Amino acid sequence: MHIERILAAATLVLPMAGCADDNSGSTPGPIEIGSVSTLSGPATFSEAPQAARAVFDDVNAKGGINGRKIAYTVGDDKGDPATAMLVAREVIQNKKAVALAGGASLVDCQVNGPLYDRNKIADIRGIGADPGCFASPNISPVNTGPFFGSTVTLYYASEKLKATKVCAFFTILTAKALAAFREGVDRWSKITGKKLVVNDLSLTTATTNYTPYIQRARRAGCQAVLFSGLEPMSIGWVKAAQAQNITNIKWLFLAPTYTVEASKVLGTAGKDVIALSEFEPYTDEKSVANEDWRDIMTRHNVPLTAFAQGGYLAARHLITVLRSIKGDITRAAVTKAMKEFEPLETPMTGMPYVFGTGNSHASNRAAKFVSPDGKGGWTVLTPEWIKLPGT
Repeated sequence: MHIERILAAATLVLPMAGCADDNSGSTPGPIEIGSVSTLSGPATFSEAPQAARAVFDDVNAKGGINGRKIAYTVGDDKGDPATAMLVAREVIQNKKAVALAGGASLVDCQVNGPLYDRNKIADIRGIGADPGCFASPNISPVNTGPFFGSTVTLYYASEKLKATKVCAFFTILTAKALAAFREGVDRWSKITGKKLVVNDLSLTTATTNYTPYIQRARRAGCQAVLFSGLEPMSIGWVKAAQAQNITNIKWLFLAPTYTVEASKVLGTAGKDVIALSEFEPYTDEKSVANEDWRDIMTRHNVPLTAFAQGGYLAARHLITVLRSIKGDITRAAVTKAMKEFEPLETPMTGMPYVFGTGNSHASNRAAKFVSPDGKGGWTVLTPEWIKLPGT
């Protein structure tokens, strides 16, 4: 699929969407909350809305919000921009959602950001994946995201691991993603005053032969390498490095690689692997910070993943804001409250969650780092949060 062409076409069609409906939710009945997520296709995020629904179900079981139950509608955009547009209109215009929460999608933010802005609806995003999630006045993700995540990871490599030769290889899906990753590297350079030895932006999701890139890293003397590929790609990368008998480079990956499955597949080959955790590491069963999340997920049979952490936090934050509203819970009232509330502290993230009145949002600019333990689990390398200076 030519994703850039489809996204461009979708952007042209977006202005035709319906007008804003500030009275949404003003009639008696359930509080309508929506989500647009990628639930089917080659890459899915189903645990995020599942986790949000579990939180809402618990609230409903205890009487709801001031006696009103929450009705949660989750639309599957299938990772397709045209479908994402249709699903978003269904949630906003037909279901008359007062807010969006717990969504996780490959394309939704970039495609529907202008629609959410025109309809003045707040989106508390469970997992922000595309650049549009961090460049909209009406979308605020709870996670770090791949672009600020790349900055934090490079900072960890140079300032904590003390690597003097840091390199990066980025998998690029769209032109906006290319620009966002470049900005991520520029942020790191401004903070540290350092430059990458290799900054390769030529990889795509179609790239399967990683040997030439790994050989380039070895020739350049890279001590730490950031690779932005998704979990299957990261595994392929490590296997290719193992085939080249490379043992003196630390391989750093973003949040999608932090999974139980990846650790099991990597086995002893993962000894030089480090992955970013956007939230309190979910595999740490002793973590007090994850106790409530783990309890709710377990009771509702939601898989314990980082995606589920994002959905849980998004729903929790929205519930806090809904309970603060005096009077009728309408779309206008929710959006106003989201923009005005004080930062929400949580031990599951390194920074408080903020929505605010800005034209873009990226309140979570911190991470912890983990490494495969060779037994199918992960070891936490940084008990303290790694935060970008000045945040």
